[in-house]
Amino acid sequence: MAQIDRNEKWPLKYKIKRFIWSWVWLLLFRPTPKRLAARWRIYLLKIFGATIHGECLVHPSCRILEPWNLELGDYSAIGDRVNIYNYSKVNIGRNSVVSQDTVLCTGTHDYELNNMPLIAKPINIGYEVWVASNCFIHPGVTIGNGSVVGACAVVIKDLPEWMVCAGHPAKAIKPRILNKNTE
Repeated sequence: MAQIDRNEKWPLKYKIKRFIWSWVWLLLFRPTPKRLAARWRIYLLKIFGATIHGECLVHPSCRILEPWNLELGDYSAIGDRVNIYNYSKVNIGRNSVVSQDTVLCTGTHDYELNNMPLIAKPINIGYEVWVASNCFIHPGVTIGNGSVVGACAVVIKDLPEWMVCAGHPAKAIKPRILNKNTE
């Protein structure tokens, strides 16, 4: 957990990096065709420090605050209009999908202090996870391997492996059992 005092100034190097990424996102990442430029977007993310394993799909309308704090596993996907607010590391495991309009938020504030410093905690999404549309994932959360997070869920605590989870706050509802049918 990192704590950042809002009264302290951000280092100039950091501000420049964020500024350049913002313009690259706006001019070179965001306006690209969804499928045709997938590799181009991955290339841009890698240039800015993202760790990307194998093939991934990152939709052009998703917003990533700090690519250098992003790790994607092989065959993972980030859907339309996903907002990755990552002052801390966000790790999305292999074969996992974060669906449209979801927010992955690593930052919060310590409201018990007058200066309300920013607190950043990492988010870890395991392998073969599906985060359905319009979810909110809080700072410091781990979503276990194989889990499904139902649409519009608010995840404030870690979720177990291989469970279907939903609600506000999200909780495990039933086991996720895969159908062996390969059609």
